Amino acid sequence: MDEVERESMEFDVVIVGAGPAGLAAAIRLKQLNPELSVVVLEKGAEVGAHILSGAVVDPVGIDRLLPGWREEEGHPFRTPVTDDRFLFLGPGGSMRLPNFMMPPLMNNHGNYIVSLGNVCRWLATHAEALGVEIYPGFAAVDLVFDENQAVTGVITGDMGVERDGTHGPNYAPGMALMGKYVMIGEGARGSLAKKLIAGFGLADGRQPGKFGIGLKELWQVKPENHRPGLVQHSFGWPLDMNTGGGSFLYHMEDNQVAVGFVVHLNYKNPYLSPFEEFQRFKTHPAIRGTFEGAKRISYGARAITEGGWQSVPKLSFPGGVLIGCSAGFVNVPRIKGSHNAVLSGMQAAEHAAAALAAGRANDELKGYEDAWRGSEIGRDLKKVRNVKPLWSRYGTVGGVVLGGLDMWMNTLFGVSPFGTLKHGKADYATLEPAGKHQPIDYPKPDGVLTFDRLSSVFLSNTNHEENEPVHLIVGDPELQKRSEYGVFSGPSTRYCPAGVYEWVDADGNSLAGGPGSPTKGGEISHTNPDARYVINAQNCVHCKTCDIKDPNQNINWVPPQGGEGPVYPNM
Repeated sequence: MDEVERESMEFDVVIVGAGPAGLAAAIRLKQLNPELSVVVLEKGAEVGAHILSGAVVDPVGIDRLLPGWREEEGHPFRTPVTDDRFLFLGPGGSMRLPNFMMPPLMNNHGNYIVSLGNVCRWLATHAEALGVEIYPGFAAVDLVFDENQAVTGVITGDMGVERDGTHGPNYAPGMALMGKYVMIGEGARGSLAKKLIAGFGLADGRQPGKFGIGLKELWQVKPENHRPGLVQHSFGWPLDMNTGGGSFLYHMEDNQVAVGFVVHLNYKNPYLSPFEEFQRFKTHPAIRGTFEGAKRISYGARAITEGGWQSVPKLSFPGGVLIGCSAGFVNVPRIKGSHNAVLSGMQAAEHAAAALAAGRANDELKGYEDAWRGSEIGRDLKKVRNVKPLWSRYGTVGGVVLGGLDMWMNTLFGVSPFGTLKHGKADYATLEPAGKHQPIDYPKPDGVLTFDRLSSVFLSNTNHEENEPVHLIVGDPELQKRSEYGVFSGPSTRYCPAGVYEWVDADGNSLAGGPGSPTKGGEISHTNPDARYVINAQNCVHCKTCDIKDPNQNINWVPPQGGEGPVYPNM
């Protein structure tokens, strides 16, 4: 960091991120020792503002953390799952898969349909009641190291910085929050976790991290179309059989339905748009009836960790640990990670509390790293470790069949006929030059069932100061023009679910359709010399897909000023 003079505050434990993992860690620390000083930083304007998930929650973590929660008034677990359906979609029809064919771990009975943001708001009240300090609106942007290169704290972002980097009239420097241990629970592809994984070699010997993009809308539907407790998952159309992904339809309380679509980010075709595929999905005959006469009330998107067992980095480093989705604990076939996030926060808290009780500080909590694979988290992820690589290798039909067989073998016999498969390439390296693919002609939105990106971003309540520095950093603009635009035909204009990126000509007209004509090698033969890259950072919903999928790893997502971004009220 620079030499700005900063105020400093000291705590026993500093936690970055008020998600399920961070709040569970804070609560567990205070349960174990009420005298510990614990602070949680949250970059969203309020707790839950940046939380986006399906979500069907397995309550195993909450049961462990707050055993008497079911007797509480006002808890957010209001809709138990009553009906569980799995569909395979074709272009004009669907086939329901019998529930008896599904491995037991895919059964959702006993789980709850919730707004995960509201779960976090509820957990925050428990944490604050125990004396945890929670600071929403403060983004942790850098780390503090001691002379031994152990992490000793974090620095929050400066406020009031102008676009050119100068200090505006309302400038206020960020603070240094120092801790004996620091826990990083930023969610998928967090900026501090990226620095730690690279700086300490935490991913050495692991498979590449794998991700998906999840898009979600919340609808108010007609009472006759509402089935409280219905959980429906599907795969197949509109994606082709070589592109991984699927959907969910969750019927919540108050005539609300959460509809979402996930695209695995190891797709090859640069013309594919996850947002447009989501809009197409809603038009399927098996889906669209739910939304007749309904009103869309919210929208959002975010990256999902999908690497699982093989990709989880080393979780401990000198001075701290990774927890939750920063560690990558999502169970891909179940589309669930919050239960493991809560359990990981608790485990990390227990190891930190024991270390503090022994008088330790700023050393490595190796016990946390050594224990997780043998814990409930490890047992959950190990059973499904081959589902993602099988889908990637054999496509949707073959991959789903083999993945189901593998889960059954792991469940019944504790072994897999495949051993532990590798993931292969990182997601950014799977994208192929535009010349190898044909553009996809997506239908125009009708404004009733299907929508454009800008009207969707409006429903996410996203806001950024226009005059602040752009928080999406393009490392080499010439490389972006030569390769992202010239070779791959501008995939950022399609994978971004918020309309952040545009390629325009000298007159400001969109060039998103792609430049040039393909050569025999599959690369574009030329580009428009006037092509200009426009970054509409104000639209960013903090999904971080660009940071993951850019084919040259030339875009770096960093936190904007604290409190900015989306505000999800019930997502």
